[in-house]
Amino acid sequence: MSLLLISISATAGEIDTRRSLPMNEMQRDRILTEMRALLAGTQGILSALTREDMASVADHARPLGTGMPHKGEDHMKAILPQGFMQMGMSLHRDFDQIAADAESLKDPKHTLKQLSNSMGKCVACHASYQIRVTTPSTRSQSKTIRHNH
Repeated sequence: MSLLLISISATAGEIDTRRSLPMNEMQRDRILTEMRALLAGTQGILSALTREDMASVADHARPLGTGMPHKGEDHMKAILPQGFMQMGMSLHRDFDQIAADAESLKDPKHTLKQLSNSMGKCVACHASYQIRVTTPSTRSQSKTIRHNH
């Protein structure tokens, strides 16, 4: 939980020490699409928790589990560092467990603790990596684009 309380900010004088992940725009879009789905699903879980609707928690968590990675994942494994992939798969396993526990334990506080631990992985990953587009697509031939979190 302490990871969630850490404010990550970069001022003009600070050097960004996160590891750059070079990729093209299509690869970047694929990763960001998955991240947005994880964020939307997490919001759905939180909303369901406010109602103590554990069936809905499971319904929101299950699609974020290990079945979520896309078919193009094999291609992404070739360009992403092992640490990034391990954190991502660990996060997907967390959502499988959140769904299972929501159905079996029906304990909102337990689920909230699980979700907090999972979000800590998101914070750690975003603190460790940044996406750097190195090959613009034909739709954007501008300078290298950075996606900083």
